[in-house]
Amino acid sequence: MNFRTSRASPATAADYRWIRDPASAFARALAGGYTLTFVRGVTPAELADRQRDPSPTGVLGVPGEGGDWALALHLHDGRTGIRPHALEALSAGSRAVSHTTDTDLPTDHFHWYEDGRLRTAFEWPTDRSGSTPDALNDVLAEVGFDLTEVDDLVGGFTVDVDQKAAVFALTERLTGVRVTEELLTRLSPRRSPPET
Repeated sequence: MNFRTSRASPATAADYRWIRDPASAFARALAGGYTLTFVRGVTPAELADRQRDPSPTGVLGVPGEGGDWALALHLHDGRTGIRPHALEALSAGSRAVSHTTDTDLPTDHFHWYEDGRLRTAFEWPTDRSGSTPDALNDVLAEVGFDLTEVDDLVGGFTVDVDQKAAVFALTERLTGVRVTEELLTRLSPRRSPPET
């Protein structure tokens, strides 16, 4: 499979450094937990209907690789977008990609489904699972992950590479959807985090 987007320069972790800027729309999501799910070939309404528990913070449709994609953002919830039964059903005959940060555990997860099957998933990119765990190895390296397991690496990425930024770049390679500050602002209405 070819995971290059139509952009002149394919996405890398460096393209997503802005997510760590405290002024970015995404900074609160990183601090409070989130799930961002991309599904090709379903409408935003269909995606929202299938991810009702809890309801997404925001859902919208955007063009991407191979057609239109629906995106759902769940704030303060790093588990909703990784429910296997939902992603299997949503990706039947298509593709779904989801990534999360769960601050309760704390963990980060990435999932790629193709035609109802989990192809590649990881918390750390050196410890992948799925039916084709090595299918993305070249792309993982291109976006910034280092898959060698040596002492100068921390969890599968070099110390100077932001793992979350690399996951955004990987997602762009699989979906053709460039996540921007403006796109996240459209997905996440301003509201206070839940009381703890």
